[in-house]
Amino acid sequence: MISGGCHCGAIRYEMDTDVQHHTLCHCTDCRKASGSPAASWALVRNDQIQITGTPKSYASSEGAQRMFCGDCGTSLFYVNETIFPNMIDVQSATLDNPAAIPLQAQIQTAERIDWMKNLDALPSFNRYPGME
Repeated sequence: MISGGCHCGAIRYEMDTDVQHHTLCHCTDCRKASGSPAASWALVRNDQIQITGTPKSYASSEGAQRMFCGDCGTSLFYVNETIFPNMIDVQSATLDNPAAIPLQAQIQTAERIDWMKNLDALPSFNRYPGME
């Protein structure tokens, strides 16, 4: 089991590392919900996760619920019983150790922001420039 949670700590979870998939999603919905250029998702069965605290949710599209911390706003979970029955997608960047589950694929790349295609070509800094 590995653990994670929201930025303020009001919601915590523990989940199994045996995931159905672990993907980086580039869709517009994920970008808007997370405020980032992509969102990483680890899909587990409902019985493979224990959540403490009560996330807020909203219907982000037909049949889908996105869950987040009502205090700090951290995006945490996605549920869609039509697509993933009895499963929950966990926004894996909220894990205490996100590297614990290897990323398997990128999805929805048709909606990927163009500048995300060649990130390795940009200058890279270990810390904020000038504060290294």
